[in-house]
Amino acid sequence: MQDTRALALTFEVSGLPPVKTEALSIFAAGHRQATRVRTLLQAALQAAQRTGWTPLPGPVEVDLVLRCPPGHRTADASTLLGGVCAVLQDKKRVSNIGLAHLGVLVDVALYDDDRQIRRLSYQEEPAEEFSYQVRVTAVPTGV
Repeated sequence: MQDTRALALTFEVSGLPPVKTEALSIFAAGHRQATRVRTLLQAALQAAQRTGWTPLPGPVEVDLVLRCPPGHRTADASTLLGGVCAVLQDKKRVSNIGLAHLGVLVDVALYDDDRQIRRLSYQEEPAEEFSYQVRVTAVPTGV
């Protein structure tokens, strides 16, 4: 039987992506990134539901395109990518903090673990308002 699972998912999010800049988990209740985390999870959930996406178990590529007013970027590429990737992985492995405050969003995952990431890309584009695009793609195994 052929696997008909989607191998790429692209979606848009308004505002700024969550950033990962400290040891405190961005999933902690009341974290200063909580609104950005929830916004990203809601956008990922809608995209996954629309396409029938299921979390990828194998190698993945994550692409992030940040749209921002020229000269107004708020964080460096590594903290932006770190925040987005942390949010999009399966959160069940975050066992040292409670996640009940996320409700159904706790189950939103586009891949199992960020150790699956084989390629990352980051790009900036000028825009009037902050927004970003995320693309998660399965990377073929074996060459």
